[in-house]
Amino acid sequence: MSFQESIKIIPQGDVAIVEFDMVGEKVNKWNTPMMVRLKEVLGELKKSTYKAAIFVSKKPKIFVAGADIDEIKTLNTREQILKAVDQGQSIFNELEDLPMPTIAAVHGACAGGGCEFLMACDYRIATEDKSTRIGLPETKLGIIPGFGGCVRMPRMIGLQAALDVILAGKLVDGKKAEKIGLVDQVVHPGLLMEVALKKAKEVIESGGKKRKKTFKAQGAVNGILESFVGRGMVYSQAKKGVLKLTHGHYPAPLKAIEVISKTYGMSDRNRAMEIEREGFCEVALTDVSKNLIHVFYLTEMVKKNSGVANTSVKAKDVKALGILGAGTMGGGIAYVAADKGIDSRMKDINFDAVGKGLKHARDLWSKEMKKRKINEFEFKQKMSLVSGTTDYSGFGNMDVVVEAIVENMDIKKKVIAETAGQMRKDAIIATNTSSLSVTEMGEAHPRPEYFAGMHFFNPVHKMPLVEVIRGPKTSDETIATIYELSKKMGKMPVVVKDGPGFLVNRLLLPYMAEAAFLMQEGQSIEAIDKAFVKQFGMPMGPIALMDEVGLDVCVKVLKIFKKALGERVEIPAIFDKMEKSDRMGKKNLKGFYKYASDGKRLEVDQSVYSEMGLSNPTNPLSDKECIERGVFAMVNECALALIEDRIVETPHEVDLAMIMGTGFPPFRGGLLKYADTLGTQFIVDQLEVYAAKKAPRLKPSQPLKNLAKNSRRFYQ
Repeated sequence: MSFQESIKIIPQGDVAIVEFDMVGEKVNKWNTPMMVRLKEVLGELKKSTYKAAIFVSKKPKIFVAGADIDEIKTLNTREQILKAVDQGQSIFNELEDLPMPTIAAVHGACAGGGCEFLMACDYRIATEDKSTRIGLPETKLGIIPGFGGCVRMPRMIGLQAALDVILAGKLVDGKKAEKIGLVDQVVHPGLLMEVALKKAKEVIESGGKKRKKTFKAQGAVNGILESFVGRGMVYSQAKKGVLKLTHGHYPAPLKAIEVISKTYGMSDRNRAMEIEREGFCEVALTDVSKNLIHVFYLTEMVKKNSGVANTSVKAKDVKALGILGAGTMGGGIAYVAADKGIDSRMKDINFDAVGKGLKHARDLWSKEMKKRKINEFEFKQKMSLVSGTTDYSGFGNMDVVVEAIVENMDIKKKVIAETAGQMRKDAIIATNTSSLSVTEMGEAHPRPEYFAGMHFFNPVHKMPLVEVIRGPKTSDETIATIYELSKKMGKMPVVVKDGPGFLVNRLLLPYMAEAAFLMQEGQSIEAIDKAFVKQFGMPMGPIALMDEVGLDVCVKVLKIFKKALGERVEIPAIFDKMEKSDRMGKKNLKGFYKYASDGKRLEVDQSVYSEMGLSNPTNPLSDKECIERGVFAMVNECALALIEDRIVETPHEVDLAMIMGTGFPPFRGGLLKYADTLGTQFIVDQLEVYAAKKAPRLKPSQPLKNLAKNSRRFYQ
C-alpha cells in the first residue's frame, strides 16, 4: 500500500493545503507508515516557499482518530516503546518548529494523537458539528498522552482544565474546546475551509509570524492556583480525586499527574518530552494497560459484527419503535431510542401510566439541558419523537416493538399474541424479560421467526449492555435487526442463547447469593461491599447491588435458577426472610441500606441483621476469601454456561457482557481474562478448599476441572 496518497500537499498560492486521507481505511490514524509519510511532508514544507499551511481531513467525520491501537498492542519491551514514542514526539516537534504558521482545520473526531497533532499547530479551527470531538482518551487505555500531550496541553489551556481532560480521558465538543482554549474558533462545517484560508491570509499579511499560545489565568483565584505555590494544591487535589474514584487500581492517571507536575513550566522541551516518554513507557508495560486494550478490542468487535454468522444477512432499518409498558424500563427505552432519532411510541393500560413514561424521558432530557449538553430546540425535537397511547393506534407502522410489561409469563404471552395481530407480518417483537423463557414466550407469536429477546439493563439510559436473545425459531434477520438497533441506540449488544438468566444474570446471581452466605457466616455488609469495591474494583458491592436490582427480584430469579439448574443452586436462608419482608431495596427506599427520598444510598440499616435472623457481625473471614468465593462462583458458573450450554460462543462475549452489564472492573480485562491471569488450576484448587469447608455449591464444575486438568485457559 502506497502512503503517498494518504497525506498530500495541495498548493493554493502561498498556502499549502495538507490533506489527510488514509488509503484503505475509514479513519485517519497514526501508524508507522502514516508517521513516515507525515515526516516526509513536513520536510517538504520546511524546504518550500509556502507562507502558511492548513491541515485538513478528507474523511467524512474524522480528523485523526489517534494512534493505531494495533501497533500499541505489539509494543512489549521498554526499548520498543521508547523508540516509537520518541519518533512520534520528534515528528510533532518538527511540526511545531516549521518556519511557516500552521492551521489545523478540524471536522470530526480528533482524539489522542490527533489532539496532540492539533496542539503542535499554531492556530486551531473546529466545526460545531456533533461529530467534532477533541481530547486525550489515553488513560482509558491505561496509558498517558505520549506525543507531547502531557507537555503541551497544560501550557495551552491551563493546569486545571488540562488535568480535567487528561485524567478523565475526556473528549469535548467544538464549543467546549473553544471555551477552554483548545481551539481558537468554532465554525459551521460548510465554512471550515473558507475560514481557515481567511485566517492563513490574515497571518501572512500580518508578517507570517509563528504563534506560541500560552495560558493566562483569568481572575485572582485561578492566578493563585496556576502559581508555583498553588500548583502543589492542584496536584494534591487531583491525586485525591483519582484515588477516590479508582482506589489506586488505574496507574495511568496518577502517572499523568506526576509527568505534568514535573514538566509544567519547564523551558527545556527535550527534557520535558523525555519525562513524558519515560512515564508513557512505565504505564504501557503494565497488565492494566494490556487489559484495557483488550477491552477496547471487545468494543471494536461489536462495531464490526452483525450478530449473526451469515454475512449475507442484512438488518432491517428501524425507523419506528413501539414499547409495550411505560414504566421506568419502558420510559428509559423510549428515551434512548428517541435520543438517537428513532420515533418511539409507548402503550400502557391507562394515560396515567403513559404519562409516567413520558415524564421519565422528559426528566432525563431536562437534566441534559441543565448541563448544557443539549439546547431547548434539541430538547423539543427529541420530545417530539416520543408519543403515548392506550390502544394499538400507530402500531401498524412499527418496525420493532419491545415488550416491557410485568414479569408474568401468561400475561406476556397474551399481550404478544395480541400485539402481533396489530402489526405488519414482517415486523419484529422483542421481549425485555430478565428471567422468563424466550422460547416459551415465542410460542405465543404466530410467526416466531420474528420474535426474540432484547434485554436492557436498569437504568436503561446508563447501562450500555443489551442481551439479544435467540429463541429456537428466531431468524438470522431478526437477530441482525435487533443487534443493529441496539447499536443505533448507543448500546453494546451481545447475542445469547435462551436459558435461565441468559448470561449476565446467570453469572451474577451466584455472586450475590454468595455474598448472602458471607453475611450468614458473620461478615458485615460494610466489610463485604468494601472488599469488592476498594480491593477488587467493582463499582458497587454485591449487597448494594442486591438493593439496586431489588431484593424481591433476587429471590424470584434465584428460585427460577433453582428450579432450572437443580441441586447445585443453594438458596441462602436470609432469602426466605427477604421474601417475607417488606424490604425491596432501592425501589421502596428500604433494603440492606437506608436511602434518602431521592434514592441516594446512605449507611447500612443495622436493624437488618436481627430482622434477617442474623447475630451481630464479627467479620471472621478474610477479604481474600470473600472476594474469591464471590468471583470464583461466577467463573465456575461461566464454565458451565460457556463450555457446556454454549449460552454464548466465545469468552470475548462473556467479558464484554460482564463489563458492560455489571461494571466488572475493566482494568482486570473481564471475568474470564481475570480467570486466565490467575490460572484455572488455582481457581479449581481454591474452590475445592472452600467447598470442603463451606458447602457443595462451591465445588468446581466439570468443565472448569477439565480446563485445569489440561492446563488450558478460557482464551486459547
